Amino acid sequence: MDQNSKYTSLQEELKKMGSLVVAFSGGVDSTFLLAAAREALGDEVKAVTVSTPYVAGWEEKEAVQIARDLKVPHQVIRHPVFEEIRDNPPQRCYLCKKHIFTSIFEEAEKQGFRYVADGTNVDDYKDIRPGIRALRELGVKSPLADCGINKQDIRECSRQMGLPTWDKPAYACLLSRLPFHTTIRQELLDRIEQAELLVRDAGFPAARVRTHQEIARIEVPPDQLESFLKKASEIHLTRQLKKLGYKYVTLDMEGYRMGSFNDPEIKQ
Repeated sequence: MDQNSKYTSLQEELKKMGSLVVAFSGGVDSTFLLAAAREALGDEVKAVTVSTPYVAGWEEKEAVQIARDLKVPHQVIRHPVFEEIRDNPPQRCYLCKKHIFTSIFEEAEKQGFRYVADGTNVDDYKDIRPGIRALRELGVKSPLADCGINKQDIRECSRQMGLPTWDKPAYACLLSRLPFHTTIRQELLDRIEQAELLVRDAGFPAARVRTHQEIARIEVPPDQLESFLKKASEIHLTRQLKKLGYKYVTLDMEGYRMGSFNDPEIKQ
Protein backbone atom coordinates (compact mmCIF):
# COMPACT_ATOMS: atom_id res chain seq x y z
CA MET A 1 0.00 0.00 0.00
CA ASP A 2 1.43 3.39 -0.98
CA GLN A 3 1.62 6.42 1.32
CA ASN A 4 -1.45 8.12 -0.14
CA SER A 5 -3.54 5.00 0.40
CA LYS A 6 -2.26 4.66 3.95
CA TYR A 7 -3.10 8.28 4.69
CA THR A 8 -6.60 7.85 3.26
CA SER A 9 -7.05 4.79 5.47
CA LEU A 10 -5.81 6.79 8.47
CA GLN A 11 -8.31 9.57 7.82
CA GLU A 12 -11.12 7.04 7.63
CA GLU A 13 -10.08 5.44 10.95
CA LEU A 14 -9.83 8.81 12.68
CA LYS A 15 -13.24 9.95 11.44
CA LYS A 16 -14.81 6.78 12.86
CA MET A 17 -13.56 7.73 16.33
CA GLY A 18 -15.66 10.87 16.46
CA SER A 19 -13.55 12.61 19.12
CA LEU A 20 -10.02 12.02 20.24
CA VAL A 21 -7.28 12.98 22.68
CA VAL A 22 -3.79 12.60 21.23
CA ALA A 23 -0.95 11.85 23.64
CA PHE A 24 1.38 14.53 22.36
CA SER A 25 5.15 14.79 22.80
CA GLY A 26 5.88 17.12 19.89
CA GLY A 27 7.92 14.39 18.19
CA VAL A 28 7.70 13.21 14.60
CA ASP A 29 4.99 10.60 15.15
CA SER A 30 2.63 12.39 17.52
CA THR A 31 2.84 15.63 15.51
CA PHE A 32 1.86 13.81 12.34
CA LEU A 33 -0.99 12.04 14.15
CA LEU A 34 -2.21 15.30 15.66
CA ALA A 35 -2.18 17.07 12.28
CA ALA A 36 -4.04 14.17 10.65
CA ALA A 37 -6.58 14.09 13.49
CA ARG A 38 -7.13 17.84 13.20
CA GLU A 39 -7.88 17.36 9.51
CA ALA A 40 -10.23 14.43 10.15
CA LEU A 41 -12.02 15.60 13.29
CA GLY A 42 -11.77 19.38 13.33
CA ASP A 43 -12.51 20.72 16.80
CA GLU A 44 -13.13 17.23 18.21
CA VAL A 45 -9.44 16.64 18.87
CA LYS A 46 -7.22 17.73 21.74
CA ALA A 47 -3.52 17.33 22.50
CA VAL A 48 -2.38 16.32 25.99
CA THR A 49 1.26 16.34 27.05
CA VAL A 50 2.37 14.72 30.29
CA SER A 51 5.43 16.53 31.62
CA THR A 52 7.81 14.75 34.01
CA PRO A 53 11.28 15.64 35.34
CA TYR A 54 12.85 13.10 32.98
CA VAL A 55 11.57 14.77 29.80
CA ALA A 56 13.82 17.58 28.57
CA GLY A 57 12.31 21.02 29.09
CA TRP A 58 12.91 22.09 25.49
CA GLU A 59 10.74 19.19 24.30
CA GLU A 60 7.74 20.52 26.21
CA LYS A 61 8.30 24.01 24.80
CA GLU A 62 8.39 22.63 21.26
CA ALA A 63 5.20 20.63 21.88
CA VAL A 64 3.39 23.75 23.10
CA GLN A 65 4.44 25.72 20.02
CA ILE A 66 3.52 22.97 17.55
CA ALA A 67 0.06 22.49 19.05
CA ARG A 68 -0.46 26.25 18.87
CA ASP A 69 0.62 26.32 15.21
CA LEU A 70 -1.77 23.48 14.39
CA LYS A 71 -4.55 25.35 16.21
CA VAL A 72 -5.31 22.38 18.44
CA PRO A 73 -6.29 22.83 22.11
CA HIS A 74 -3.40 21.63 24.25
CA GLN A 75 -3.12 20.67 27.90
CA VAL A 76 0.05 19.95 29.87
CA ILE A 77 -0.24 17.64 32.89
CA ARG A 78 2.71 17.68 35.29
CA HIS A 79 3.82 14.69 37.35
CA PRO A 80 6.85 14.10 39.61
CA VAL A 81 8.94 10.96 39.21
CA PHE A 82 6.64 8.02 39.84
CA GLU A 83 7.84 6.08 42.89
CA GLU A 84 7.69 2.73 41.08
CA ILE A 85 10.44 3.87 38.73
CA ARG A 86 12.55 5.77 41.25
CA ASP A 87 15.41 3.25 40.79
CA ASN A 88 15.07 3.04 37.00
CA PRO A 89 13.95 -0.61 36.80
CA PRO A 90 14.06 -2.55 33.51
CA GLN A 91 10.24 -2.34 33.33
CA ARG A 92 10.25 1.44 33.79
CA CYS A 93 8.63 2.14 30.40
CA TYR A 94 5.72 -0.15 31.20
CA LEU A 95 5.19 1.39 34.64
CA CYS A 96 5.59 4.95 33.40
CA LYS A 97 3.21 4.49 30.46
CA LYS A 98 0.63 3.03 32.82
CA HIS A 99 0.71 6.17 34.95
CA ILE A 100 0.89 8.62 32.07
CA PHE A 101 -1.93 7.17 30.03
CA THR A 102 -4.12 6.63 33.07
CA SER A 103 -3.84 10.40 33.63
CA ILE A 104 -4.67 11.11 30.00
CA PHE A 105 -7.69 8.81 30.08
CA GLU A 106 -8.96 10.59 33.19
CA GLU A 107 -8.74 13.95 31.43
CA ALA A 108 -10.34 12.57 28.27
CA GLU A 109 -13.28 11.21 30.26
CA LYS A 110 -13.75 14.46 32.17
CA GLN A 111 -13.86 16.44 28.94
CA GLY A 112 -16.06 14.05 26.99
CA PHE A 113 -13.59 12.65 24.47
CA ARG A 114 -14.29 9.11 23.30
CA TYR A 115 -10.79 7.81 22.61
CA VAL A 116 -7.12 8.27 23.49
CA ALA A 117 -4.48 7.65 20.81
CA ASP A 118 -0.70 7.66 20.60
CA GLY A 119 1.80 7.84 17.75
CA THR A 120 3.04 4.25 17.77
CA ASN A 121 3.91 3.15 14.22
CA VAL A 122 4.72 -0.28 12.80
CA ASP A 123 8.49 0.25 13.11
CA ASP A 124 8.13 0.62 16.89
CA TYR A 125 7.34 -3.07 17.15
CA LYS A 126 10.88 -3.89 15.98
CA ASP A 127 12.49 -2.50 19.16
CA ILE A 128 12.16 -3.59 22.79
CA ARG A 129 9.23 -1.42 23.93
CA PRO A 130 7.64 -2.59 27.19
CA GLY A 131 5.49 0.54 27.15
CA ILE A 132 3.45 -0.85 24.24
CA ARG A 133 2.09 -3.56 26.52
CA ALA A 134 0.76 -0.88 28.87
CA LEU A 135 -0.95 0.89 25.97
CA ARG A 136 -2.69 -2.30 24.93
CA GLU A 137 -3.82 -3.06 28.46
CA LEU A 138 -5.34 0.40 28.83
CA GLY A 139 -7.01 0.42 25.43
CA VAL A 140 -4.98 3.23 23.85
CA LYS A 141 -5.54 3.47 20.11
CA SER A 142 -2.53 3.39 17.77
CA PRO A 143 -4.04 4.36 14.41
CA LEU A 144 -0.71 4.84 12.64
CA ALA A 145 0.32 1.25 13.35
CA ASP A 146 -3.18 -0.02 12.61
CA CYS A 147 -2.99 1.55 9.14
CA GLY A 148 0.45 0.04 8.42
CA ILE A 149 2.22 3.39 8.58
CA ASN A 150 5.97 3.28 9.25
CA LYS A 151 8.53 5.95 10.10
CA GLN A 152 9.46 6.63 6.49
CA ASP A 153 5.80 7.13 5.63
CA ILE A 154 5.40 9.56 8.52
CA ARG A 155 8.44 11.63 7.57
CA GLU A 156 7.48 11.84 3.90
CA CYS A 157 3.83 12.70 4.61
CA SER A 158 4.94 15.24 7.23
CA ARG A 159 7.25 16.86 4.68
CA GLN A 160 4.43 17.11 2.16
CA MET A 161 2.14 18.59 4.84
CA GLY A 162 4.74 21.20 5.78
CA LEU A 163 5.13 19.96 9.35
CA PRO A 164 8.32 21.23 11.04
CA THR A 165 9.02 17.81 12.54
CA TRP A 166 9.41 15.92 9.27
CA ASP A 167 13.20 15.62 9.72
CA LYS A 168 13.32 15.88 13.50
CA PRO A 169 15.56 13.23 15.12
CA ALA A 170 13.96 10.61 17.35
CA TYR A 171 14.09 11.36 21.05
CA ALA A 172 13.42 9.38 24.20
CA CYS A 173 13.11 10.29 27.86
CA LEU A 174 16.26 11.01 29.85
CA LEU A 175 15.93 7.75 31.80
CA SER A 176 17.11 5.95 28.67
CA ARG A 177 20.49 7.63 29.22
CA LEU A 178 20.95 5.83 32.55
CA PRO A 179 21.77 2.20 33.38
CA PHE A 180 18.97 0.23 34.96
CA HIS A 181 18.85 0.30 38.77
CA THR A 182 20.26 3.83 38.95
CA THR A 183 18.50 6.01 41.52
CA ILE A 184 16.89 8.94 39.74
CA ARG A 185 17.99 12.30 41.13
CA GLN A 186 17.05 15.69 39.78
CA GLU A 187 20.65 16.88 39.60
CA LEU A 188 21.51 13.83 37.49
CA LEU A 189 18.66 14.52 35.07
CA ASP A 190 19.67 18.18 34.87
CA ARG A 191 23.25 17.22 34.05
CA ILE A 192 22.16 14.92 31.23
CA GLU A 193 19.81 17.52 29.77
CA GLN A 194 22.49 20.23 29.88
CA ALA A 195 25.07 17.86 28.37
CA GLU A 196 22.80 16.94 25.48
CA LEU A 197 22.00 20.59 24.86
CA LEU A 198 25.73 21.25 24.48
CA VAL A 199 26.06 18.40 22.00
CA ARG A 200 22.88 19.44 20.20
CA ASP A 201 24.02 23.05 19.91
CA ALA A 202 27.30 21.79 18.46
CA GLY A 203 25.31 20.44 15.50
CA PHE A 204 24.50 16.88 16.57
CA PRO A 205 20.80 16.78 17.48
CA ALA A 206 20.54 12.97 17.22
CA ALA A 207 23.25 12.37 19.83
CA ARG A 208 22.82 10.73 23.24
CA VAL A 209 24.90 11.28 26.38
CA ARG A 210 24.63 7.93 28.16
CA THR A 211 25.69 8.45 31.75
CA HIS A 212 27.54 5.85 33.82
CA GLN A 213 27.97 7.63 37.15
CA GLU A 214 30.90 10.01 36.48
CA ILE A 215 31.42 8.84 32.87
CA ALA A 216 29.71 10.40 29.85
CA ARG A 217 29.44 7.94 26.93
CA ILE A 218 28.46 9.96 23.88
CA GLU A 219 26.68 8.29 20.98
CA VAL A 220 26.40 10.07 17.63
CA PRO A 221 25.28 8.56 14.29
CA PRO A 222 28.13 6.38 12.93
CA ASP A 223 28.60 8.57 9.86
CA GLN A 224 29.18 11.60 12.10
CA LEU A 225 31.92 10.18 14.33
CA GLU A 226 34.78 11.93 12.52
CA SER A 227 33.02 15.28 12.26
CA PHE A 228 31.98 15.07 15.90
CA LEU A 229 35.56 14.56 17.08
CA LYS A 230 36.69 17.56 15.05
CA LYS A 231 33.90 19.79 16.33
CA ALA A 232 34.31 18.61 19.94
CA SER A 233 37.96 19.58 19.81
CA GLU A 234 37.19 22.99 18.29
CA ILE A 235 34.69 23.96 21.00
CA HIS A 236 36.50 22.22 23.89
CA LEU A 237 33.43 20.07 24.51
CA THR A 238 35.19 17.78 26.99
CA ARG A 239 36.02 20.77 29.19
CA GLN A 240 32.41 21.97 29.05
CA LEU A 241 31.05 18.54 29.98
CA LYS A 242 33.47 18.20 32.89
CA LYS A 243 32.17 21.50 34.25
CA LEU A 244 28.77 19.80 34.50
CA GLY A 245 30.21 17.14 36.80
CA TYR A 246 31.52 14.40 34.54
CA LYS A 247 35.00 13.12 35.35
CA TYR A 248 35.53 11.22 32.10
CA VAL A 249 34.11 11.91 28.63
CA THR A 250 34.11 9.13 26.04
CA LEU A 251 32.85 8.64 22.48
CA ASP A 252 31.17 5.33 21.73
CA MET A 253 32.84 4.08 18.54
CA GLU A 254 29.79 1.99 17.58
CA GLY A 255 27.82 5.21 17.25
CA TYR A 256 24.23 5.88 18.18
CA ARG A 257 21.81 2.96 18.32
CA MET A 258 18.33 3.02 19.75
CA GLY A 259 18.04 1.64 23.27
CA SER A 260 21.71 0.76 23.69
CA PHE A 261 21.18 0.03 27.38
CA ASN A 262 18.99 -2.87 26.24
CA ASP A 263 22.17 -4.48 24.84
CA PRO A 264 23.19 -7.25 27.27
CA GLU A 265 26.85 -6.54 26.50
CA ILE A 266 26.57 -3.02 27.94
CA LYS A 267 27.66 -3.11 31.57
CA GLN A 268 24.84 -1.83 33.73
